[in-house]
Amino acid sequence: MLINFFYTLKKQKIPVSIQELLLLIEAMQQNIAFGSMNEFYQLAKLSLVKDEKYYDRFDQAFGEYYQGLQAREDLAAATIPENWLQSEFIKNLSDEEKAKIEALGGLDKILETLKKRLEEQKEKHAGGNKWIGTGGTSPFGHGGYNPAGVRIGGESTHRRAVKVWEKRQYKNLDDNCELGTRNIKVALRKLRKFARTGLAEELDLDDTIKSTARDAGLLNIKLVPERHNAVKLLVFFDIGGSMDDHIRTCEQLFSAIKTEFKHLEYFYFHNCVYENLWKDNRRRYDEAINTTDILNTFGSDYHVIFVGDAAMSPWELAYENGSVEHNNPEAGTLWLQRIKEKWHKCIWLNPVPQNYWRYTQSTQMIKEIFENKMYPLTVSGITDGISFLSK
Repeated sequence: MLINFFYTLKKQKIPVSIQELLLLIEAMQQNIAFGSMNEFYQLAKLSLVKDEKYYDRFDQAFGEYYQGLQAREDLAAATIPENWLQSEFIKNLSDEEKAKIEALGGLDKILETLKKRLEEQKEKHAGGNKWIGTGGTSPFGHGGYNPAGVRIGGESTHRRAVKVWEKRQYKNLDDNCELGTRNIKVALRKLRKFARTGLAEELDLDDTIKSTARDAGLLNIKLVPERHNAVKLLVFFDIGGSMDDHIRTCEQLFSAIKTEFKHLEYFYFHNCVYENLWKDNRRRYDEAINTTDILNTFGSDYHVIFVGDAAMSPWELAYENGSVEHNNPEAGTLWLQRIKEKWHKCIWLNPVPQNYWRYTQSTQMIKEIFENKMYPLTVSGITDGISFLSK
């Protein structure tokens, strides 16, 4: 049984080895998970999956092998509007009425019919016996009754569903997924070098035990400074204009970075870095910070991340007075090159999909300045960028 499951994981391209399989077998022999599919699921995931980004693939493989939920490309790509699944009323059926409702047939017949409904249905339905909806006798939806169907959304009522179509627990951790604060943190973890600094306030258990033993059992508590991520990080965020389309993604990135790094400094710019930056967008003109001061203040041991779509007029990069907002005395490319010369560990994260970059001349110019160290603002892109910074 476990051998075939092992090959199912391999088919999903999860990097699982014989060593992890033997670990799972040993755990099963110790009865760590016994008599419960949920306990076995948790144990198998902990034993076989080494990286959180593969949790979603593991869920798919587990469902396919142990629950017969085979992946179907014709259904996986379908999306159902949320308002179709909002329950407004429920039919109260008698036992006689329930007995008259016939099931469609086996699982294959049910899934094939669901595929047709997805292709044909154009609007919300409720209380019916055919379409995807709520409160009726259709085999597709929730809140109603059918002897055998697919529950989509909602909570189980009659426990008759032969298949449940819902979000998997760890879908947001696949490395090709939509960004979220949690999976950004996972990607940032490679850029961590821990050190203990500051006051000794954290218990050193090992040293306490050793010191107590040396003192013939007299308690001798030893403390050490708290362990922090010692990496120093500078982040420059492009703000305004076309970046308004990416505010939510940048907020998630900013939240994750603030959590992961103690030594963090951040500044804002618009389109390109010029002679001034700022930390508060509401007071950007009153409290501007000279870019030269930033270059002179922070040491070369800082790592630097730029976040922006790199989309602007090439003039804004290449010419004096080319800025869309003010008359800049020096070209933007000069400031980017000065930053690159000061901080060699420097990358650019771009929220625009990578296949669009070649259509924007300014993007190609910035990519060249950064020596191709421009990465898409996705989990896999952040992971690649952080891998470069951590070298």
